[in-house]
This record gives sequence, structure tokens and C-alpha cells, in this order.
Amino acid sequence: MVSMLANSYDQNAKLLNGTHKSHVHSPKEAEILASYKPTVNTTTLIANLKQIQGMTANALEYFKSTRHMILFYEDIIKNQTMLNDVQDFLKVPIMDLHSRQVKIHKAPLSLQVENWSDVEKALKGTPYESFLHADYKI
Repeated sequence: MVSMLANSYDQNAKLLNGTHKSHVHSPKEAEILASYKPTVNTTTLIANLKQIQGMTANALEYFKSTRHMILFYEDIIKNQTMLNDVQDFLKVPIMDLHSRQVKIHKAPLSLQVENWSDVEKALKGTPYESFLHADYKI
């Protein structure tokens, strides 16, 4: 959600020499984009998270009879053998894959969101409270 909010902001602000970029290839560009700290709408936060959860459940149900695997971006980054598992699943030759993209948001979520204390209050005691403690620094 933080990345989506920041990406949406940059579409208008175009922080990189008047150009909108969702992904960057230099630490300097990443630093410029990471300087923006979005404000999360806490009034709609729970409803938005429920909607995303519902969409995910619907997609999994829809494709339950289709051969698939579930993986998360963080899993691929933290576990290099996961890429081999994906390539094996796809039945393609195993290759040493690398991205030239540079991670934009490296700090803990609490330092990336302008109204973090409001987000904490909104999520405390909900099924989404664990998001407050998730380690997305990779």
C-alpha cells in the first residue's frame, strides 16, 4: 500500500527530472523517491485491506483447478532458491536471474508513513495488526 501511494504521488509530482518512474536503477533515484512519505487514509484502511483480502481469496478460488504456486515478493528476495523453484514449476531451464532494479523503500514502515501513529491505532486489535510488525526491509 505504501508503494502504491508513493507511486500514485509520483505520477503527478514526477520527482525524477519530470519523469514518472515506478522502478529505478540507481540508488540516487531510489533515495529521491523514498523521500516521499505518504499519508494513509485510516478511515478507509480496514475496508481497503478487507477488499484486497477478498480479491485475493476470489482469485485463489477462481484458479483452484489451475496448476499454480503461491509466492510473495519478499520470499523471492530473501530466498534465492525460490527463483529456482519458480523456474522448475514453469518447466524452464534454471538460470541465474538478477534484477537491475534498486529497492526504493528500505526503512521500516514506521519511518515511511507520514501518519504512522494513526495507522497503528487503526490496525491495533484487528486481524491486520501483524502488518505493523512485519519486516519489509530487504
